[in-house]
Amino acid sequence: MADQVVYHIDQSQMQGLKGLRNIRNHLDVAPNTKIIVVTHAEGVDLLMDGAKDQKSGTEYGPLITALKSRGIRFEVCEITLKNRQLKKEQFILDADFTPSGVVRISQLQSKDRFAYIKP
Repeated sequence: MADQVVYHIDQSQMQGLKGLRNIRNHLDVAPNTKIIVVTHAEGVDLLMDGAKDQKSGTEYGPLITALKSRGIRFEVCEITLKNRQLKKEQFILDADFTPSGVVRISQLQSKDRFAYIKP
């Protein structure tokens, strides 16, 4: 059975570019790994249309699309959407949605035996 890993992103500017590179490197070494990226709080900004790293100016969208094509799933917390008054239409097409990011992470770890990584 392939490894299963959940990457937890709750700060897009601190974790975004580093996290996406970690995931790419992870897949380069272990290409059969099932990876789900769960975002909540400020981490959802990573998946907003037009989002980019403030320091380098690197757009996240192309990096996310490339990872999505390799089987990575990106999820946005709907509680965060409600609390921040955001709409699903503000996010890239590669984003999926989950009712609660924290609950999703705990279920992936406890029920589905995913390893946990917070870049």
